[in-house]
Amino acid sequence: MLVAFSVAPSGGTSGDSVHDAVAAAVRIVRDSGLPNRTTSMFTEIEGEWDDVFDVIRRATDAVSAYGSRVSLVLKADIRPGHTGELTGKVERLEQAIQDAADVE
Repeated sequence: MLVAFSVAPSGGTSGDSVHDAVAAAVRIVRDSGLPNRTTSMFTEIEGEWDDVFDVIRRATDAVSAYGSRVSLVLKADIRPGHTGELTGKVERLEQAIQDAADVE
């Protein structure tokens, strides 16, 4: 499965910036050993259900130290039997864009 998630604290005293909290969460994801990618808005992680959600739970717990509340947004693509989709989906998209450009 692939999960894109965003986790951020609220109710803390750190002002507008949440980068320290997000850094704590991303460290947990990267240390997990699961395939992952972080962009400006989300972190994507790929693996088996229990493994992925364990990492997300631990990342959320890490962020909770930075505020009295935590916001967690999740989007999941559950496709049993498929791996390598973290990069595979993007590769197929890029190929489709190239194919369309070749037709023009």
